[in-house]
Amino acid sequence: MKIDLSGKTAIVTGSTGGIGLAIATGLAEAGADVVITGRTQESVDSALAQIGGDSVRGVVADLGTSEGCATLIAAEPEADILINNLGIYGRKDYFDLTDDDWETYFQINVMSGVRLSRHYAEGMRARGWGRIQFISSESALNIPFDMVQYGVSKSALQGLSRGLAKVLARTGVTVNTILPGPTRTEGAGRMLSAMAEERGVSVEEAEALFLQEKRPSGLLGRFASPEEVAAMCVYVASPQASATTGAALKVEGGIVESIA
Repeated sequence: MKIDLSGKTAIVTGSTGGIGLAIATGLAEAGADVVITGRTQESVDSALAQIGGDSVRGVVADLGTSEGCATLIAAEPEADILINNLGIYGRKDYFDLTDDDWETYFQINVMSGVRLSRHYAEGMRARGWGRIQFISSESALNIPFDMVQYGVSKSALQGLSRGLAKVLARTGVTVNTILPGPTRTEGAGRMLSAMAEERGVSVEEAEALFLQEKRPSGLLGRFASPEEVAAMCVYVASPQASATTGAALKVEGGIVESIA
């Protein structure tokens, strides 16, 4: 299968590192003109240098705010592919979570996708072709006890994705959710390094311990790479994926105990 996205413009939010950067790279390699986003010029410039080529450009904006979304929309009014990857996570005891914590997670993880999809979906519908993805997590189905706020925000994304797929039914625009599991991003690396130091083990041993203790149902036996997650996203963004919509597509190594 050869995926050719020539002539398509793709926006990937939160794309200066980790899964977002891998998705942006994969889309660019498939021929798309790619817009990456980040909160600082330095991070955007670094990502552009890593991807390389003339088909990639960047926008600096804080997409966790309505003003930041407006900045992106003004800079890039149209897109054929929108990957809502922006998100934050972090451990915190449920009883220590404040209203502000919940609001922050909702604004960044959910409302960024609501605002951008609301704008870009209209143009896609008018043109009769488009791809919208929400990067969720296996934590949406398997809520972590120490990251309830994160799991809830990702569950909300799946509801949003399914609902928007219905809104855009029979228009040529598909909407899907991607559910990664533990992935070797920069943030995961910092978490594993801290765990390794705390336990007095190597980072590789810390990864094995994390999977054993936190994700014992996993079948893969390791963290995925960002590129493995990106491969699914690039396919779902392609013309070949035209019959896939309203779906929650897992790239989580078999952690979720479900055959559906």
